[in-house]
Amino acid sequence: MYIYNEYDQRIVNERVAQFRDQTRRFLAGELPDDEFRALRLMNGLYIQRFAPMLRVAIPYGLLATYQLRKLAHIARTYDKGFGHFTTRTNIQFNWPKLEEVPDILAELAEVQMHAIQTSGNCIRNTTTDQYAGVIAGEVEDPRPWCELIRQWSTLHPEFAYLPRKFKIAVTGHANDRAATQVHDIGLHLCRNAEGEVGFQVLVGGGLGRTPMIGQVICPWLEKKHLLSYLEAILRVYNLHGRRDNKYKARIKILVGAMGVEAFRAAVEKEWAHLKDSELTLDEAEVQRLKGYFSEPAYQSESAAFAGLAEQLANNSDFRVWYERNTREHRVAGYRIVVLSLKPLLVAPGDCTAEQMDAIADLADEYSFAEVRVTHDQNLVLADVAERDLFAVWQRAQQINVARPNVGSVTDMICCPGYDFCSLANAQTIPVAEAINQRLEQLDFVHDLGDISLKMSGCMNACGHHHVGNIGILGVDKKGEQWYQITIGGSAAEDASLGKVIGKAVHQSEVPDTIATLLQVYVDVRESEAESFLETVRRVGVEPFKERVYASHH
Repeated sequence: MYIYNEYDQRIVNERVAQFRDQTRRFLAGELPDDEFRALRLMNGLYIQRFAPMLRVAIPYGLLATYQLRKLAHIARTYDKGFGHFTTRTNIQFNWPKLEEVPDILAELAEVQMHAIQTSGNCIRNTTTDQYAGVIAGEVEDPRPWCELIRQWSTLHPEFAYLPRKFKIAVTGHANDRAATQVHDIGLHLCRNAEGEVGFQVLVGGGLGRTPMIGQVICPWLEKKHLLSYLEAILRVYNLHGRRDNKYKARIKILVGAMGVEAFRAAVEKEWAHLKDSELTLDEAEVQRLKGYFSEPAYQSESAAFAGLAEQLANNSDFRVWYERNTREHRVAGYRIVVLSLKPLLVAPGDCTAEQMDAIADLADEYSFAEVRVTHDQNLVLADVAERDLFAVWQRAQQINVARPNVGSVTDMICCPGYDFCSLANAQTIPVAEAINQRLEQLDFVHDLGDISLKMSGCMNACGHHHVGNIGILGVDKKGEQWYQITIGGSAAEDASLGKVIGKAVHQSEVPDTIATLLQVYVDVRESEAESFLETVRRVGVEPFKERVYASHH
């Protein structure tokens, strides 16, 4: 993984000192609230419903074990003993004391971490496929390109005050696990007719109030032009994006208003000035970045394990976990292991300090001292030898991160909701718990294959509800919490926005509504091979709507 140089470290250290002084002045009454607000947001600090919230950057989801241990220490020392992993692969601490935040940032700087650009109208943490570099069938490992974008975008003076926040995702695989089509910019590593690798560039995706799927603005871009082309897009957005209305300030609104052809023409015109500037990449720089992501010391022969088949045959619990929570690795003898942060009765994405320490131990022993955070709020050990899988499973069970539900309906994405967030209209965490308990009573849930369930507590859509196979949006009706249900969304390579099934349902009815939707799916699917999404696309919303609202009368 990328290791700071002296320059990186100095920037982060200076930022900590600067913010320490700003916080001191604010607490002494020398800095007015509105001035401090802009400064704290630059350092990832929000004021939530009950306490400040600090969002820490985890670039493209990659953590060394010493960094994960530092996060555990911060959770234990400065918070209530846990952190919350987000859909941008960052971590949030929900209960720090304002006066201690500079100390937290200083501790983070010791392990090459920070909270810069985790909020505000700037380029946020670049995200990618959680299996980057280890999954078979990749065009190329996207992580060096994420690092390049991170270096280019961090403290870029021209893009510190964009019309609105800006998110970029990169993938190198035909299966899109990074939700690139619902980002401001999505980048797909792909080959042209000559077999050369470059980027397909999408622009104008996004969720929130007006969800949109990104559109291709450049079918194939030569790699050396990546930064100049990104800069051209951002300049056009910075110049023409709306600043008078924050709900219409995202690039998706601009692309929608101009039309993708006119937007592309504006970008091309801007790019003409930048194309052969100092932003052009030379091969030496690309190789330097790739050098940070060198392959670990795989030992295919000794990692492979002839006894695995027997373990799987003799232990059905282990087999279910293996089938659900591990993935094929591109190197023979290894598996990718997903640790589920969606156990029963825990807020999705929450992780205690004890769990973080234990997961760091697991990664040190079994996965080259590295952990990854996924876009759907789980953690990954990317390189586990087959011979170690049983031991890893047993240890994961002991710390409650082995629920065999990865990709299933109970592997929910969920924002923190009304219990934490001052923007939310409705609770999400208690609803997730109630759904979990209801689904545990259904025998057939474990056999339903992959279904994504995503829930947001407000229109900002931090839970990505629009692109869930099943989406849930909390709305406030005269002080009561109601939930709008959508079906048929997807954040994958076949991206689509879900359709509303009908009027919102009361909080108490959400678990039964979800159970009904799943029962309809089981009843109307053509075969067990037909996924929930395929069924919805074939039969439409009506059969689901009829049964849900019939059961309410």
